[in-house]
Amino acid sequence: MITALISALVTLFVVIDPIGLGPIFIGLTAGMPAKLKRKIGLEASIIAFFVLAGSALFGDWLLAKLGISLAAFRIAGGLLLFAIAFEMVFERRTERKAEKSATATGSHIAAFPLAIPLMAGPGAITAMVLLAGRVNGDPLGFALLIASMAAMLLLAYVVLLTSS
Repeated sequence: MITALISALVTLFVVIDPIGLGPIFIGLTAGMPAKLKRKIGLEASIIAFFVLAGSALFGDWLLAKLGISLAAFRIAGGLLLFAIAFEMVFERRTERKAEKSATATGSHIAAFPLAIPLMAGPGAITAMVLLAGRVNGDPLGFALLIASMAAMLLLAYVVLLTSS
């Protein structure tokens, strides 16, 4: 049980990347008052929590209903991450984010792009589906998985609050 908990914490730390969210949050919320930044961070964390908890609860079922294998889901998620990385290399993503953040309001950036896909992106969703599959219906294991995810999102929220 301890090994599974540590594995979940490390996996979620890597895919959610709470430390890496700070600079992005600074860029997205530049010029906004501190109260609005706190609200955006909290909303993004709550949205990400429900997306990831939902993917852990219903991920396997939804993929089966859509006729998508987990392998295909992994490949599609990997291609999306590759496309994002490719754009980052050529700085088009940074330019586009700067344009969007100049016109975005607080509630809009909390849901997109902050909660989805930055906090609860394809990697995090895939990880939650895979980790939920490992617990095999064990309520304690599932509770520990949700607690691990909540801990990572709490850490992400603290990083967002302390970003300036």
